[in-house]
Amino acid sequence: MAEHGHVLVVDDEPQLLRALRINLRARGFEVTTAATGAQALEAASKRPPDVVVLDLGLPDMDGFTVLAGLRGWTSVPVIVLSARTDAADKVQALDAGADDYVTKPFGMEEFLARLRAAIRRGTASGIPAEAPVVRAGALEVDLAAKRVTRDGEPVRLTPTEWGVLELLVRSEPNLVGQREILTAVWGPTYVNQTNYLRVYLAALRRKLEADPSHPRHLITEAGMGYRFVR
Repeated sequence: MAEHGHVLVVDDEPQLLRALRINLRARGFEVTTAATGAQALEAASKRPPDVVVLDLGLPDMDGFTVLAGLRGWTSVPVIVLSARTDAADKVQALDAGADDYVTKPFGMEEFLARLRAAIRRGTASGIPAEAPVVRAGALEVDLAAKRVTRDGEPVRLTPTEWGVLELLVRSEPNLVGQREILTAVWGPTYVNQTNYLRVYLAALRRKLEADPSHPRHLITEAGMGYRFVR
């Protein structure tokens, strides 16, 4: 039985797959590997993992296609692992539903820290049963069930998107600083990654706001942080 969780690693480089399999198993993870997008989607559907590590450059389909396929039915944390270093690729991946982006080559200890953080976000619990249902216009945020609806229709959020939203909702109407959000959701090593916040707040607004360019509920305080307003 895996001590730390089940990881699905998707990459077409045999040496990298082998290295990750060895390192992860040595640290108590259960590991499933896939060399193509089709294998990845089949493996994830047969036995849902706790986190997916996904390369963008696969032989049969683009990694973004795999990510879209996963997001069609699961909110499992996804860490994109790619040699693409362009900022636009990172933003596109995060915007498409990835929870993190690691560029190759990478340090194993940093990668493992990001992996553990992703699993924590995906399996976080401890919300009290009496947690309220927060209503804001067409939105309904059920903190206990970790569920959001808009105009009565369910809205699918990734674990990271939920982490940001929950923190803001629970802090309402107070301002939550950028560093506080980054530390709480991503961890202390991410305190300077303010670009993450811009990407995730933009994604949340597209999903939750009637007019994302003029948000009513997810408010930016320039240079300071964000707040949730009913």
